[in-house]
Amino acid sequence: MRLAALLLLALFGAWPASAETVVATRTIRAQEIVAPDAVRLDPAQIPGAHAALGQVVGQEARVTLYPGRPVMRGAVGAPALIERNQIVELIFARGGLRIATEGRALDRAGAGERIRVMNLSSRTTLFGTVTAQGTVIMTNE
Repeated sequence: MRLAALLLLALFGAWPASAETVVATRTIRAQEIVAPDAVRLDPAQIPGAHAALGQVVGQEARVTLYPGRPVMRGAVGAPALIERNQIVELIFARGGLRIATEGRALDRAGAGERIRVMNLSSRTTLFGTVTAQGTVIMTNE
């Protein structure tokens, strides 16, 4: 009977799942890129924490990460392409119309992130999305 139960477990994959959590091995300062030797996997499941090294390595720390503590979602993100106060190209495009001007970044941001930018011509604060090339595409907000 016990052998039959083990065979059923093996066939249907009902083994208990082993979850892991990414943990910092040393202090990682905010705005530092996470290196492979700075994190490891611990055999524990912590809600809200990253579970794979690939989700963290190569990302930029948004806050200081301390040794032995789990790396929570939101604590790391895409490396910043734009620094605060940097002059950036603002692009507004609709249909066949394309307007490009300069703006000053009011935040730090990486590709795909929303950012506040001040249009240097009108002094208006706008929101846009950072592209992989470091330009800002204006949104309707």
